Amino acid sequence: MHLSGFRRCVIAAALAVLPLSAGLAQANKPITLIVGASPGGTTDRVARGIAQEMSGLLKQTVIVENKPGAGGNIAADTVARSSKDGDTLLVSFTSFSVNASLYKKLPFDPKKDFTPISLLAEVPSVLVARKDFPANNVAELIAQAKKKPGEFSFAVGGIGSSLHMATASFQMDAGIKGLTVPYKGTAPAVQDLIGGQVDLMFASVENVLPLLGTGRIKFLGVTSTQPMKQFAGVPPISNTLPGFTSKAWFGMFGPAGMAPERVKQLNEAVVAGAKHATFIDLMTHGGGEVVTNTPQEFADYVAKDIDHYAKVVEFTGATVN
Repeated sequence: MHLSGFRRCVIAAALAVLPLSAGLAQANKPITLIVGASPGGTTDRVARGIAQEMSGLLKQTVIVENKPGAGGNIAADTVARSSKDGDTLLVSFTSFSVNASLYKKLPFDPKKDFTPISLLAEVPSVLVARKDFPANNVAELIAQAKKKPGEFSFAVGGIGSSLHMATASFQMDAGIKGLTVPYKGTAPAVQDLIGGQVDLMFASVENVLPLLGTGRIKFLGVTSTQPMKQFAGVPPISNTLPGFTSKAWFGMFGPAGMAPERVKQLNEAVVAGAKHATFIDLMTHGGGEVVTNTPQEFADYVAKDIDHYAKVVEFTGATVN
């Protein structure tokens, strides 16, 4: 073989290997789940839980990167601007829907700039009151609030949070009006409720479950449609206020324009991973329920949620520049 012919064969062989090498590099590239919340919170735990399951199913490293701030908007904007290959994804929460109305201006369009992949979980909350509050159930609370409009205070563990929206939705549906007292987190709000500085609040399961049976606060109702096993004897609020429900949700998105086959692959990994006992235990421990769906179902879910919270945000009068 002439030397020139040998060189041509080498070059041809090298070129033939390149696509395979590139494919392997792409396959081995890690997936990054961007989380718009600090480490240790519920959203972070959900992301890390599903990351572990997805990693094994996809045979691809899945890491979690926290980008808290602006109610999750910093993380969402990062993903909206990311590559459409599906290697940078968002694990978001209810504020994704709320922010569409709460913020006067967003750097992204929540309906157009993302590819919904799947819902991950839903978590209800609990309506609690200070121990000497003059009502022992939801019906008595509503009656008292209507007699004394604006007199009772509702602690809120963060403006624009799912618990803030539960508070507003409850007042809107019940036809009452209370004084909203914002806090930087649910934990300090619970402490002031215990101390009697505030009257009422919607709290996460994890924050108030240790207080059940202690007599330090009153448990008036849960926001799920069915009783919760963690709170035996505490009825759903919907028993008194038909149709009322409120749940924080957690879900996964990619940037807009992702290839359908990649979306399908990721959805299948999420749905399969969420069925694993480890992830189910993670969610049920905090009072949550694992809920997954198709990308289209999740898109419809979010669109409906955005429209719902537009009315609630309007009721609160809250805005963020």
